[in-house]
Amino acid sequence: MDLVEVVPDRLHMLRFPIGQAYLWRDGEALTLIDAGHAGSADAIEGAIRSLGLLPERLERIVLTHCHRDHVGAAGELAARRGAEVLAHALDAPVIRGEQPVPEPVLLDWELPLYAHGLTVPEAPPTRVDREVKDGEVLPFGDGAVVVHAPGHTPGSIGVHLPQHGVLFTGDCVAGVGQVMLGVFNVDRARAVESMLHLAALAPSVACFGHGDPVTSDTAATLLAAARAAAAPTA
Repeated sequence: MDLVEVVPDRLHMLRFPIGQAYLWRDGEALTLIDAGHAGSADAIEGAIRSLGLLPERLERIVLTHCHRDHVGAAGELAARRGAEVLAHALDAPVIRGEQPVPEPVLLDWELPLYAHGLTVPEAPPTRVDREVKDGEVLPFGDGAVVVHAPGHTPGSIGVHLPQHGVLFTGDCVAGVGQVMLGVFNVDRARAVESMLHLAALAPSVACFGHGDPVTSDTAATLLAAARAAAAPTA
């Protein structure tokens, strides 16, 4: 796992072989946006310690959606540290293991990528302590706003920190090679609408579930990519 600074003294990316999570810092209080794959709790705690911080100060884990590469270590970390686990109400039953993971509608070129993604260990059923909804404000980042962004999964969310210009898009948007609509969507049309909605927030920093964050010319880059995704195909 690689640890990458995104915003000095505030935000780090934790990059796994497939997917990534983000660590936000409010003083000594910590929030994880997503939690990597199952079995990565020790590596995550090691990364936290390497920053001179205490894993015991992990207060919450916000899950952007129900997929295994985002949920995997959340339950173990929460059990160790007493952190609150948050997710949208539509994905919470999947995260808890009460409903199956919704099947994506795959494009032909996505098929091998999807097969590779399934090499990530399956996430165990994980508790969700708080089911969030669109527009809800969470107590970190000077007011973190939940943005319902369905399409990748029904309960996918973005997390917007307007006071810091930071946007976590989950897998609605990807930054692999270029900024683009995320793959493996259950409803591509809704995912495009969600991407346009996220782009309209005009962040100065955009953090994706896959691919490098964008930290310069971010608002224009995100909007151009969203418009390209929405453009009719020949």
